[in-house]
Formats: sequence, C-alpha cells, structure tokens
Amino acid sequence: MQTLVVRVENPDGLNLIFGQSHFVKTIEDLHEALVGTVPGIRFGAAFCEASGPRLVRATGTDPALVVLATRNLQAIGCGHAFLIFLGNAYPINVLDAVRRLPEVCRIYCATANPLEVIVAETEQGRGVLGVVDGHPPLGVEGPEDVAARHGLLRKIGYKL
Repeated sequence: MQTLVVRVENPDGLNLIFGQSHFVKTIEDLHEALVGTVPGIRFGAAFCEASGPRLVRATGTDPALVVLATRNLQAIGCGHAFLIFLGNAYPINVLDAVRRLPEVCRIYCATANPLEVIVAETEQGRGVLGVVDGHPPLGVEGPEDVAARHGLLRKIGYKL
C-alpha cells in the first residue's frame, strides 16, 4: 500500500463538501438536493464511480465549478467519493439535504479552508483515509475571542 496526499485545488477559497457515497445515481440526487434547498444556487459537483465504466460523473449550475470539482476528483481518484464546490451558498445551507440522501455514507468535511485528502493506494484502487482541513490551532480562545465569535454569529444572522 502507498499513502498519498492530494491537495484540493481551490484558488478562490470556495466552500466545498467532500464525502463518500455508494451508488451511480448519487450525482443526480446531489444535484436535486442542492437546487431544491437553495433557489438559484451556483455549484459544481463530481462523483467517482467505483465499478462498471468507472467514470467521473459531473453536474452543476456553474460550468467553471463543475470543471473545478471534476479536476479535483480526478486527482483524488477514490471510488464513490464526491466533491461539491459551492458558489453562492454555504455548507450550513445544504449539508442536511446532502446528508439525508440514502446513498450518502459519509461526509469527510465541509470547509473553505485549505484541504488535503489522505489517500491509500493498493493494487485494487484508492480509498480515502481522511482529510487535513485547515491548519492547527495557535492557542485557546479567551474572553475577547468568545465575544468576537458571538458578535460574528449575530452579524451574519446565525444567532439572535
């Protein structure tokens, strides 16, 4: 077995969701879940088949994001993995709808941070071992940091 680290290309720091599924209809169901949750959503999604023709299947409402998701998933190359880049929405807006899809097995991360995917490669193929999402902590929050966090959440409308 060989271990690889694949850095996800995300030049604009877009929000993304990376996960694993189990069925070829995943790409259609992801599309329907996203457009049904956020009207006018811009996204690109890609899904790696693990059997049959073993193609990267892609869809979306923004052609550039479809290309970005496809290119990244080709580099990751793990069966049944999927990747969604969001243009005008946040994971918190769509994550529940994605999780509720019957074929979604796991969400590895939902982030806008720099992302690395740790991949195991065997004679059979590739599998996701985990992800490195962002950077390590620099310390522990103090009272000023708590106040800043609370202020941000209220400013963007997530807390009263």
